[in-house]
Amino acid sequence: MKYSFTSRIRYSEIGEDGNLTLPGLINYFQDCSTFQSEAIGEGVAELKKRGCAWVLSAWQIHVRRNPSLGEAVKITTWASGFKGFLGMRNFTMETEDGEMLACANSIWSYVNMETGHPVRAPKETTDAYGIDGPIDEDFGERKVKMPEADFIGEPFPVRPHNLDTNHHVNNAQFISLAGECLPKNFTVRRMRAEYKQQAHLGDVLHPLRAETENGCFISLNDEKGQPYVVVEFQ
Repeated sequence: MKYSFTSRIRYSEIGEDGNLTLPGLINYFQDCSTFQSEAIGEGVAELKKRGCAWVLSAWQIHVRRNPSLGEAVKITTWASGFKGFLGMRNFTMETEDGEMLACANSIWSYVNMETGHPVRAPKETTDAYGIDGPIDEDFGERKVKMPEADFIGEPFPVRPHNLDTNHHVNNAQFISLAGECLPKNFTVRRMRAEYKQQAHLGDVLHPLRAETENGCFISLNDEKGQPYVVVEFQ
């Protein structure tokens, strides 16, 4: 079952070039999935009562054109499959005329928040979402392997505004923080992110960067050198 909503690109969502930023795009996708969940009775409050949450494991996003300030857009999402404790979800952003602006694949884990362990989602949950076919796009591998770093950034702590209702760093915030480590004037057309562990208030993120022929990798690590998230930007 597909779910859509329409919007216009706001001034608060654009960068210096007047176009929608990557974190802004991710927020639209994230909001769309949240709106769908709320609409079918699987929203934040209901999951909290169960002590469970859908936690993002991986993103793959392709950007064809960044919409500009005031442009009308339509955001759509749907579940493309379930397997064990995993849920796969696709997204699109289009213009009023149907031009594809961006598309994405995402992989989520259904997690018991008390134990921190993934569990199989209830059948009534997966039935409520339904399944539509996956988008016809080659998104590459789910796993993101960090090359040897050629730059080490200054560590920084997790701030309150980085957190979401699950009390850990929101996935869009992770991408925003990783994007701040990119070389100046880097334009993102493709992104893959693999989330390795949750980060909480007061945790310190240690950024590493590796530039390659095709793009740039950013890893945000803990104090032991273990990654919270590894992101490939192209």
